[in-house]
Amino acid sequence: MVFGSAFAVLLLAAGTRSTMGVLIDPLHDEFGWSRATIGFAVSINVLLFGFIGPFAAALQQKYGLRRVTMTALSIIAVGAALTTRISAPWQLFLIWGLIVGTGTGCMATVFASTVASRWFVARRGLVTGALTAASASGQLVFLPLLTYLADNQGWRWVGTTVAIAVAVAIPVVFVFLRDNPIDVGLVPYGAAADFRPAVVTGNPIANAVGALRGAWGTSTFWVLWLSFAVCGLSTSGLVQTHFISAAHDHGISHTQAGSYLAMIGIFDIVGTIASGWLTDRYDPRKLLMGYYALRGLSLFVLDPALVSGGKSLFGFMTFYGLDWVATVPPTIALCIEHFGRDRGPLVYGWVFAGHQVGGAIAAWGAGWLHDTTGSYRSAFVVAGVACVVAAVGVLSVPSRGTSRARPAPA
Repeated sequence: MVFGSAFAVLLLAAGTRSTMGVLIDPLHDEFGWSRATIGFAVSINVLLFGFIGPFAAALQQKYGLRRVTMTALSIIAVGAALTTRISAPWQLFLIWGLIVGTGTGCMATVFASTVASRWFVARRGLVTGALTAASASGQLVFLPLLTYLADNQGWRWVGTTVAIAVAVAIPVVFVFLRDNPIDVGLVPYGAAADFRPAVVTGNPIANAVGALRGAWGTSTFWVLWLSFAVCGLSTSGLVQTHFISAAHDHGISHTQAGSYLAMIGIFDIVGTIASGWLTDRYDPRKLLMGYYALRGLSLFVLDPALVSGGKSLFGFMTFYGLDWVATVPPTIALCIEHFGRDRGPLVYGWVFAGHQVGGAIAAWGAGWLHDTTGSYRSAFVVAGVACVVAAVGVLSVPSRGTSRARPAPA
């Protein structure tokens, strides 16, 4: 029940984060704002989405998953509704950047890692992959509906629809989500019968900062942080934010481009769950190397695929979807292995902040490159090179043993 409710909530709430990719061209056409200006609002949102994550994880440990999650969903719903009233850039920065960014920050992948680490011992990687897939795919699978609304009903209906969808998730959390297995007389899935959860003490802000302080001086933290920054740069910051606009440059309609992005969301579910299954069994460093290398090579052919369209673009979307957030389960596994079961999710929250720094750079930088050069081609190439560098860098993470123990049977 907890896994199912968490999956549904992440799927619905994540749809919020696809909104601005749909609105770039409508806002540009109605108000004359540049893509760099709109991308700056996305950058604020993306940065808050990342940097609130560690504190959200600490708050979830201190005050409970259900209470923090319901508060976050309420903030997102209000912010999405207010987005329909904007008429100036500062309002976009405040509402979409600050308010929605704060709410979505509590629903980052640290939520998935907290649920997985608290409720599961066996199959933890698989559960992490499935919840991560829900979060990532939710950002994409609703795009056909949102682009249809923007094209046929007006862009303000997009914000209204997102606000309603997120509000629907609030009673789901209240009824089904629980904070700990012990609250319902259970132990984590796969744990021994005498399992006792760790007692969280202290101020949640101090706990989050303490986790960063403990990880700060280690090379493992910085390699994971920088590689995850490349992950964010090449996914949410670049492709998710700018693909619809890039496709429109090549004569592809907004609705069709949204359908292509939805394909990424569908294949992402398969790829990320498979990545979680692999993470339970194989060296996560080698998995990350393969994921980043293949992603980088695929970005080199994105612009030619947009020119060709048809099967070429379909092939890119299929491949990129399988690799979209496959990096998350092995990255979380490395955080838990190197920093512990209780502190690992907090450290991962800071690593995820790196993901959002990379995403913020791409959200603004790709828009700036387009305004400067008239094309997204150079942005795709830069992101591809960064992925190849990350593929080499992750192998420098110290190994805790290359053989992965198979999880105990249920």
